Amino acid sequence: MAEMMYRDALNRALFEEMRRDPFVFVMGENIGWRGGSYKVTEGLMDEFGSERVIDTPIAEASFTGAAVGAALVGTRPVVELLFIDFILLTMDQIVNQAAKYKFMSGGQGHVPMVLRTQGGMGNGLAAQHSQSLEALFYHIPGLKVVMPSVPCDAYGLLVASIRDDEPVIFIEHKLLYMTKGEVPEEKYVIPLGEAHIKKTGEDVTLLTYSHMTLKCLEAAELLEREGISVEVVDLRTLKPLDTKTILASARKTGRVIVVHEACRRGGIGGDIAAMIMEEAYDDLDGPVARICGKDTSIPYNLNLENACVPTVEEIIEGVVKMV
Repeated sequence: MAEMMYRDALNRALFEEMRRDPFVFVMGENIGWRGGSYKVTEGLMDEFGSERVIDTPIAEASFTGAAVGAALVGTRPVVELLFIDFILLTMDQIVNQAAKYKFMSGGQGHVPMVLRTQGGMGNGLAAQHSQSLEALFYHIPGLKVVMPSVPCDAYGLLVASIRDDEPVIFIEHKLLYMTKGEVPEEKYVIPLGEAHIKKTGEDVTLLTYSHMTLKCLEAAELLEREGISVEVVDLRTLKPLDTKTILASARKTGRVIVVHEACRRGGIGGDIAAMIMEEAYDDLDGPVARICGKDTSIPYNLNLENACVPTVEEIIEGVVKMV
């Protein structure tokens, strides 16, 4: 095992996949000599050159559409959008073209592309650069949605996403890039659709993903000292969703809380809660709860920003209330 930053794990995955498959290429704004705003593509230009590391103009709709076309003819583009907020400019290309091509071609065509972007709050970037929009793509048939929380998962899931034959929305939280964790030195792939139990427990299940996984683990450790055993399940991929692991943990503890940073209204937590209530109602000790972000745009002020998303203290309070 080697300790590695989240961003470096992503960088390693890109290097290895581009060396393995000459049809993999990357494109986005300032991803070439600058190495991307979060340094995920650093060094790629030196090895692969400008034909496979393409610096684009500030025209998200155009270069995402170009990537869809490139994927249709057999390449595997990895597109980087600086902020998930800008993905709204590409909705026709992603939702009406990439997501539906396999269905509308009767399975004859595929769009093997990855759209990497980062979301979530942090660093006072204000309302137009801090959104959590994963629920938009969770709702669309034909898209896969991946949101890793730790470096080892970021590496293995990005490799799997690049090799997948369908379009993948790969969302990286901006506060995770500098976090560190152990990553196996050998090459490996983490299949899409497999959740991971980050901590086992008996009393309550916390279902979560992305940056909230770290907060849930911190809360679980503090609750353990008070005699409350918490199981933390990191979903890792939202589509496909690992319902088997979710239901097994729900039946094991009998108490479930879904935790995510995105707004509560229309969020993924509501859909997961409904699924658990439909499939495991008789095994529960009470209704599934949600701890989510406030239904508001993210403010620029750092104190107000922090007040808009779940805190470790709120997670602890929710667990204590449930038990």
